[in-house]
Amino acid sequence: MTKQTVLYDTHQAMGARLVPFGGWDMPLHYGSQLEEHHQVRRDAGMFDVSHMTVVDIKGDGVKPLLRYLLANDVDKLKQKGKALYTCMLNETGGVVDDLIVYYLHDSWYRLVVNAGTTEKDLAWLAQKSETYDVNITPRRDLAMIAVQGPNARSKALPLMSDILCQAGADLKPFNAVSDGDWFLARTGYTGEDGFEIMLPGDQAASFWRQLHDAGVEPCGLGARDTLRLEAGMNLYGSDMDEETSPLESGLGWTIAWDPSERDFVGRSVLERQRNDPNRRRFIGLVLTGRGVLRNHLKLYDAEREVGEITSGGFAPTLERSIAFARVLPDIGETCEVEMRGKRLKAQVVKPPFVRNGKAVIDL
Repeated sequence: MTKQTVLYDTHQAMGARLVPFGGWDMPLHYGSQLEEHHQVRRDAGMFDVSHMTVVDIKGDGVKPLLRYLLANDVDKLKQKGKALYTCMLNETGGVVDDLIVYYLHDSWYRLVVNAGTTEKDLAWLAQKSETYDVNITPRRDLAMIAVQGPNARSKALPLMSDILCQAGADLKPFNAVSDGDWFLARTGYTGEDGFEIMLPGDQAASFWRQLHDAGVEPCGLGARDTLRLEAGMNLYGSDMDEETSPLESGLGWTIAWDPSERDFVGRSVLERQRNDPNRRRFIGLVLTGRGVLRNHLKLYDAEREVGEITSGGFAPTLERSIAFARVLPDIGETCEVEMRGKRLKAQVVKPPFVRNGKAVIDL
């Protein structure tokens, strides 16, 4: 049985098409996925991301635990509210989940983990923290709303408390500020500016309506997926999973190799893979002709299979079909995609495809 966020009734009242996602009933769109995509790129849109789980970890052992558990290094976080993106790995270097971790003080860090991996993540955290002095608390009392787009901050800030409004005006990317149970983070999953706002669940519907009255349009999972794909952002379960490492998923930049004496789960495997000349690459693709690139389509160089698409779709900003793919290391500047028995040419590019609403690749 699927779960429902505190905004479920609100979504229904606004005409959302609701679909199962990660164990939750979530809005796919409110009428037009294409219009919602452009709304975020050109103005401001909002997403219910309350299906994701906020996890607070407190105690004297939280920093050493996270330095061991995460591939990125929380020792980089010196200022209250500073955040970093990281993968949590298993012993074989595969990705248990990708997440954002916030430093609140030396004995309190906050994680935001994916909806479909929440129970697995909590079990992993419990197992790995047995010898550490920590308390792990899923904050199921909190909702989360993402407000994204070039006008997102100017439309959202006046609706918040004076503390959040004043601090939020100067907030740097990947930083957060709080006022009671309200937590304002300048983060997102669209490639646009904006906030992810954690707030008490019983205040979420009212805040959602205030945002709508301020001209922030509701958006669903469909637009969220095309936006993140254009922005070069991975999706867990498609672009990486427990069988693939960050190095094979375009996420090598999230691994903190220094200091060399810091051990973390999966490090020894990644060290070997790091120097493997046969390690698979993670690339972007742009279809040069008509058609839509889809997950799991095979890629070829002449008759040699060279890889597979991990995420694909139509990019409304570019009016082209784009994809991520995991491929052999010697792939050239182009390849062919097998689609319905035909081979179509695709250009190999380096993601992202779009930044701040503009194409950053040569078309």
